[in-house]
Amino acid sequence: MNLNDIKTPAYVIDEKKLRENLEILDRVQKESGAKILLAQKAYSVYQTYPLIAKYLTGATASGLYEARLAHEEMKLENHVYEPAFEDEEMGELCNICDHIVFNSLNQLEHHRPTWEQAAKEGKISVGLRINPEYSTQEEHEIYDPCADGSRLGIKLANMPDDLPEGVEGLHFHTLCEQGFEPLLDTFLFVEDKFSGYFPNPVSEVNIGDYGYAMMHRAGFDRIRENISSNVSASIGGAINTDDYKSINENIYKTGEVSLEHTTNTDTASMEPNANADEENKSRTRIKWINLGGGHHITREDYDVKGLIGLVKYIKDKYGIDVYLEPGEAIALDAGYLVTTVMDIVPTQRMPVLILDTSAACHMPDVLEMPYRPPLRDSEEPGELPYNYRLSSRTCLAGDIIGDYSFEHEIFIGDRLFFEDMAIYSIVKNNTFNGMPLPDIDILHENGEVEVIRKFGYEDFKMRL
Repeated sequence: MNLNDIKTPAYVIDEKKLRENLEILDRVQKESGAKILLAQKAYSVYQTYPLIAKYLTGATASGLYEARLAHEEMKLENHVYEPAFEDEEMGELCNICDHIVFNSLNQLEHHRPTWEQAAKEGKISVGLRINPEYSTQEEHEIYDPCADGSRLGIKLANMPDDLPEGVEGLHFHTLCEQGFEPLLDTFLFVEDKFSGYFPNPVSEVNIGDYGYAMMHRAGFDRIRENISSNVSASIGGAINTDDYKSINENIYKTGEVSLEHTTNTDTASMEPNANADEENKSRTRIKWINLGGGHHITREDYDVKGLIGLVKYIKDKYGIDVYLEPGEAIALDAGYLVTTVMDIVPTQRMPVLILDTSAACHMPDVLEMPYRPPLRDSEEPGELPYNYRLSSRTCLAGDIIGDYSFEHEIFIGDRLFFEDMAIYSIVKNNTFNGMPLPDIDILHENGEVEVIRKFGYEDFKMRL
């Protein structure tokens, strides 16, 4: 069966593009030593897990069900993080997961009676999610874990002087559909602010030695030295977020580093702490760090060499494991939502195409984020001769996908192909209005389409 023969609506996974994405991620692992995990919250088509397992280290879950899915279908390293875990979940998670990350000290201690013995036996490694309080997102606050009032992660002010007993790693997740530079900025900020939890360096390295994209940032070492000499001996010190951003903006614009705004601390009032070295030696240090997700590593313009350099810098300097858990990068541009035009309604603005798919039901991020999804062979309204609004057969007046223009007139029965629909679509869809769920198909590299999942009335009824 080929694409023209499939029943619509249907999600179609592009096997070739999925493999190409995985090859890029595998290159990052092999050249840097990073361990990359599939974030299942973005993509959970488990029928493709055997392919993914050939390239990645494992998967990460946002709760028990995703963790169970990875345990059953991928059978590799299995991580889980959730803002709060149910008591009855913890025992099973300790049995099927390799890493468990807690969102708060309360959760860590509440579940200690369950996880502690498993950790002592080496069955699991426990970590804490931190909130660096360093936001790199200018919009979409709904996706910004560092926004004011965020519940996600522990701020430095609420961290103990030493890592709690049994904790071996730190996790932060602050990005959303972003390139390499925001990750570099965030890590450098975390490295300074949470420095007391990092191991003592195992080798003296300069970040400017790692990757062409970071060569012009060699001055960050001088910045760090300047900051270190101007902060208190307490963990993390008094680092100002705005100062870092000012430094970074200057680097990006000029390629030069200015040390004029490195800290607001008055060095004249600071006395060296004679016990600092001994205190540092006695502290428990992390064995791994998880840099979270939101990295568009497989996007064409992503600085892969820069990422490889950063991971190598962390591993060479501290001797710890480095995890990345992208979701979108695994299946970026690796899926379509194929739909059929059911009717055309004339309006005073433009004709409206009634499709057999729905933004509200089949691609919720279109309304939630919101954004206008890419559509094959179309442009922005007004750029091509024929303009249409694309909508749905639900009763929701606002179930509008977007306005598009085409080179040719669109007719009832035509098929349209929404692109980049493998991520945050299948995992978030719903049956509002009793809308049928789209089939899930795979476009194999030989051009054949295989239907791997069909849905019907019982799938609607069982959710009620």
